[in-house]
Amino acid sequence: MNEKITDYNALIANAADYLKTKLGYRLSTIKKHCGRWLTIKKFMDSQSIKTYSEKVEKQMFYHRFRNRNYRQLTAHEKDLHNSIRTLTQFALTGEITAMPGIDRRRFVFHGPIGTTMLKFMDYKKVEDRLSDVRMRCYRRYLFHFLQFCRKRRVRSIKRIDLPFIIHFIGELGYKKGTPVNTIISTVRNFIKYLYQEKLLDVDYAKKIPHPRVIKQPKLPSTYTKREIEKLIKSVERSSTTGKRNYAIILMAARLGLRASDIARLKFDSLKWKTNTIELTMVKTGRELVLPLLPDVGNAIIDYLKYARPESEEPYVFLTERPPHGSFSSSNVVTHIVQRAFRKAGIDITNRKFGPHSLRHSLGFRMLEQNTILPVISDVFGHQSTESTRYYLRIDLESMKQCMLEVPSITESFYHQKGGLFYA
Repeated sequence: MNEKITDYNALIANAADYLKTKLGYRLSTIKKHCGRWLTIKKFMDSQSIKTYSEKVEKQMFYHRFRNRNYRQLTAHEKDLHNSIRTLTQFALTGEITAMPGIDRRRFVFHGPIGTTMLKFMDYKKVEDRLSDVRMRCYRRYLFHFLQFCRKRRVRSIKRIDLPFIIHFIGELGYKKGTPVNTIISTVRNFIKYLYQEKLLDVDYAKKIPHPRVIKQPKLPSTYTKREIEKLIKSVERSSTTGKRNYAIILMAARLGLRASDIARLKFDSLKWKTNTIELTMVKTGRELVLPLLPDVGNAIIDYLKYARPESEEPYVFLTERPPHGSFSSSNVVTHIVQRAFRKAGIDITNRKFGPHSLRHSLGFRMLEQNTILPVISDVFGHQSTESTRYYLRIDLESMKQCMLEVPSITESFYHQKGGLFYA
C-alpha cells in the first residue's frame, strides 16, 4: 500500500490524474472510473473502513459478486471489477499497467523458459520502447508458446529446436480472429533473442516460415483541404494546452508526422538555422529530414515561449499537469487530434480521425497536385515507393486519367453469321 496516500479522496484524485497524464485516457473514461471508485467509497463508509487496501478489494468483490468468477459477471459488473483492480494496483504500486478484463494471474511465467521470457520482455520494452499495449500482446502470445512447452514437457531452452517450433505453429490453427502471424512474429523475436544471448547454438529465427496471409487493406481515411483547415482553425490557442495542441496538430497535418514521432520529438531535432526538422523515426529507425514550415515553426515557438512548463526534459511536448514530463505513449497525441476533430464538428462517420488520417490526407493532396512518388516517399520517410503506392488507391482523379475509351462497334458486328454468337 502506498503510505503516502492514506486519504481515499486523494487516492482517487491521484489515480485519475495518472490515467490522464501518464496513459492519456479520455476525460469521459476517467469519469466512469471515478464513478465506480465512489461506489467503493460508499461501501467503505457503510463498513466504517477508513483506509483502502487489498483486503477492501476482496470484501468489495464478495459484497458485489459473491463467488462468481469474472466470466460469469455482466458487462456492467466487469467494468466495476476492472476499476476496482485498477485502483488497487495504483494504491500498491503508484502505477497503472494492468489490462482491464484480463486476470493477469493466468499468465504466470514459471520455470527456466518462463523466466527467460520475462527477461526478453523487459529487454524489448527498453530496447524498442514498446507501449503497454504492445507489451500486453507480447505477454499473451509468449504465454501461448510457454503453454505449448509445458504440454510437451519441454523445460529446458536447449530442447527447443526447429521441428519443435514448427509443431507449435502447426497447432495454432487458422481460425478467424486468431492472430497467427503476430504470434509467430513474437516467437520469432524470442528465438532470435535466445540465439543472441547464446542460449541457443542455432538461430532458428531465420528458418521459421512466414505464413502467407492475403488480406486486402482497407482504404485509408482522408479529409479534404477545407476540412483540414477547419480542424486547424478550431483549435483554441489562448491557453497553454491549446498552444501545445495547435503545434501538435499542425505537425501532423502539414508534415505528415506519425504520432510516435511527434510524441518523442526532441529539441535537437529542430534545426532553426536551416529551417528543418531532422529526426530518427520511431517506427522504422530511419533518418528523416523535413522543412520547418513557417506556420509550424511559429506554432512551436509560441508554445515554447508562452506555454511549455519549465523542465529539463529533452522532449519538446510535455504533459500539462505536474509532474511535467514527456508523453507516456503516442496515444496522447492520438487523443489530442481525435478530440480536436470532435470539437471542430467535422463529419467523422465511418472514418478514422487520428494523426494517421492527417498523414493520409496530406499524401492524397500531394497526389492531387501531381507530386511524383519518390518525393512523397521522401516526405513520409518510406524506404521505397512500394509503401507509397498505397496512397494511389485513394487518388481517384489520377486513376480516371488512365481510363481508355471503349471503341465504337458497328451494328453489323453483332449480326455475324446471323447473330449466332450474340443470340
